[in-house]
Amino acid sequence: MSGPVTIRDLREMPGAVPELAAWFEAEWAPHYGPDGPGDAAADLAECLAGEGLPRCLVALDPDGSVIGTIALRAASISHHQLTPWGAALLVARKCRGRGVGSALVAALEDLARTLKFARVYMSTDTALGLLQRRGWCAFDTAPSLRGTVHVCVVDL
Repeated sequence: MSGPVTIRDLREMPGAVPELAAWFEAEWAPHYGPDGPGDAAADLAECLAGEGLPRCLVALDPDGSVIGTIALRAASISHHQLTPWGAALLVARKCRGRGVGSALVAALEDLARTLKFARVYMSTDTALGLLQRRGWCAFDTAPSLRGTVHVCVVDL
């Protein structure tokens, strides 16, 4: 990948839903796989309607190829009293370590500010270091279908 990353709202590019759904099914198979309780296409379709939550952001390379995604949702699988939640942070394997994840988290933070949220929560099993570098603080852990996750918060 060479050149800047562009971040767009999924509502601007609904044709990306099938590709992202396949990513979700592969990355989070315990939830979105054939035996899991989730429906990736339905979850992504929810992001296409309305101005509120959920919202999904998509990272594109200079050629317009999808290289990452992140969502802002009202709820998570744990800590139901807290809102909103960053979710589904995923970067194409070939683009990891190049700032795409950080750009997606920054865009999520900007979206949350635009929607007048004072803080955002996110749970992660793989991106704790990225979140901490952006000023997020881990304050708890929670079980997930893939194991224990760190629960983080950032004040905006």
